[in-house]
Amino acid sequence: MTAMTTLLTKAAPPVARRLHPYRAALATARGRTGLALVGLVVLAGLLAPLLAGHGPTDQSGLALAPPGAPGHPLGTDDLGRDLLARLLHGIRADLGIIVVAVPLGAALGCLLALAAAAHPIADTVVQRTFDLILAFPGLILALAVTAVLGPGRLPVILVIALAEIPVFGRLLRTGILVQRGREYVTAARVGGTSGGRILTRHILPNAADPLVVQIAVSLTVAVFIEGAMSFLGVGVRPPEPTLGAVLSQSMPYLAQAPHFAAGPLVTVTVLVLGLSLTAEALNREIRR
Repeated sequence: MTAMTTLLTKAAPPVARRLHPYRAALATARGRTGLALVGLVVLAGLLAPLLAGHGPTDQSGLALAPPGAPGHPLGTDDLGRDLLARLLHGIRADLGIIVVAVPLGAALGCLLALAAAAHPIADTVVQRTFDLILAFPGLILALAVTAVLGPGRLPVILVIALAEIPVFGRLLRTGILVQRGREYVTAARVGGTSGGRILTRHILPNAADPLVVQIAVSLTVAVFIEGAMSFLGVGVRPPEPTLGAVLSQSMPYLAQAPHFAAGPLVTVTVLVLGLSLTAEALNREIRR
């Protein structure tokens, strides 16, 4: 019997181990493309001081110089500032905002969802809190926060975080309610496992996958929120560059100098496309 078992084991083909869903998602063509696009933009922002030959606020005598002007590969803006430097530092500023704001909103939303899962009364209070936040349109919320705090990085971060709190909170709350009705939770409860251990060791790991996808989606939304606030003049204070601020400054010169708006438009498109492809790849693999 032992010899036969050994023979069958050697003859049997090896069973392919399935990759972790996140690794498998990023290994697809869609995931690799999205990751490459996001990585390209992130790398450009991180290396901004090295890649930009000028400071983002340094002025020269060449106003609205076309691309290819001496010392200015992308040209200059209306004040003679190098567009490449402002674009790279704008990417850096945008990344610094969204990588703080989205995790902050996600953490607060998840904490509120956990509080809602603890007691029915807490659930009611949390749900009405989410409704209150969602009752404010994004623009009104941005204007209200800016009216209290003034323009700057902090109001932009707070607006993005507030907008994401109900998104992550309701997503996790729904996941917890779905997982609570599963057989493995009932079996753990019958086996004497405490409610806290069931929540942390069984329910949350199985409810976390949609949150990962939502982070990629929310990063995309955060890019638009920051751009819209800077475009409207209620975001980061000038002369500090952001993609939205550079785009806003280019509006009066679209006919005269279309290259002025090309940089931020292409950058936002590449970043949003990369994040969208990554989110779609993660979502497809998790749902398999």
